[in-house]
Amino acid sequence: MFIAREHELQTLERLYASDSFEMVVLYGRRRVGKTALIDEFVKDKDTLYFTAIQQSAKLNLEDFSRTALRFFGMPDSMPAFGSWSSALRFVAQQAAESKRRFVFVFDEFPYAAAAEPSLPSIMQIAIDHGLLSTNVTMILSGSNEGFMENDVLGRKSPLYGRRTAQIRLLPFDYVDAAKFLPSTDPYDLVNYYAAFGGTPYYLARINESEGFEANVLQLMFDNLGPLREEPMMMLRQELREPAAYYSVLQSIAAGNSSPKLIAEHAGVDSDGVSNYLKTLTSLRIIERMVPFGDNPEKSRKGMYVIADPFFAYWFRFVGRNMSIIETGISERVARKLAFGPAFETYVGQQFETICRQWLVRANANDMLPFIATQFGKWWGNDPIAREQTDIDVIAANPQDKQLLLGECKWRNAFNETEALERLHRRAALIHGYLPGNTKFMLFTKNPVSEATRNRYLHDDSTELITAESMYTR
Repeated sequence: MFIAREHELQTLERLYASDSFEMVVLYGRRRVGKTALIDEFVKDKDTLYFTAIQQSAKLNLEDFSRTALRFFGMPDSMPAFGSWSSALRFVAQQAAESKRRFVFVFDEFPYAAAAEPSLPSIMQIAIDHGLLSTNVTMILSGSNEGFMENDVLGRKSPLYGRRTAQIRLLPFDYVDAAKFLPSTDPYDLVNYYAAFGGTPYYLARINESEGFEANVLQLMFDNLGPLREEPMMMLRQELREPAAYYSVLQSIAAGNSSPKLIAEHAGVDSDGVSNYLKTLTSLRIIERMVPFGDNPEKSRKGMYVIADPFFAYWFRFVGRNMSIIETGISERVARKLAFGPAFETYVGQQFETICRQWLVRANANDMLPFIATQFGKWWGNDPIAREQTDIDVIAANPQDKQLLLGECKWRNAFNETEALERLHRRAALIHGYLPGNTKFMLFTKNPVSEATRNRYLHDDSTELITAESMYTR
């Protein structure tokens, strides 16, 4: 079953409907759903579909030759092309002569280019001297994001300027992730997102009828669970030094947030840790956060966190217990490891991410009091209270001096009045905004009390948002 990606599909369909050559560069890390998107798009279309694999240039060319010759109705007895140049020239000539509208998918292009480094140049020649005059829709797809950005989209690439669209597939946000679990209540939807994130491959492994806890235990804490080693497998497939990257992620999961501390805890060279952090950031596995309003390039308060919820949960609860999980453990032990005292605190942290995503979606649909152009969170010193404090989520329009501050509470009970009054006081900590232009939101696991609702019923500056409404509005 194909889920979400409506905008990406609409873009591909629009390009396909044109009367000119189109070249789409589609990329994203493994498991994010590139193949599923391509398959959905081409299911009713005439398609030359080739997927390269990690093998020699000769074998990839032979596989491509068979696929291309078969697509154009040539006999199976025909020999393979002698070069990629002749193979792609053949495709271009056939497309031009037949005036046939079709989709040309070259999946995992980086594998073929790794074996034949001149392939981007050969593809550029085939486009400029053949395909450009056809109405073929070409999709170059790949999981190696660095290669796709540098060697396909980059200025120094022979293919630079040929693409008519580029699509970088990212994991789903909390709303699209929930579409995999249509019968699950909002509270467990938050739990699922906190543990599995928004990667389609992980979400597709879930058996909704089993319930949240059973899925976590079966998929990650069983020594035969299909997701038990998933982060390690992905690092081995994507990166040249998987052990070093694994250690860096372990360090961040343990609470180290500065390059110096990350390097010390991970046991990697302090001069080289920046390269590891840069790569993991480009993969959207981690992110560097700075307090709202700080210049990211100059701020000394920046901290690295694991941005992908699945990786965050895995490194905090699964990875550190891998040795005991491998021996085979009882459900009772697994449950203590998976849902111990730290679990609710962890979900509360991920609830902040969900609230930030809600703000982004609400803003895109013109549901906020103003159009926000910046989002984030803030932490630092409160000079009046004389303590370190933070603001969970922020949306702002610096040009119009409009500000929205949010507090996120994933608890069954708390002092609602105190939380809201504290949030109002913290508005003074964000400089450069007018007090009258500041709005406030309280995001809660459960509906607030009737007394709190009545108190803020006529307060236009304050809005109360529940987890349930975040999935239904």
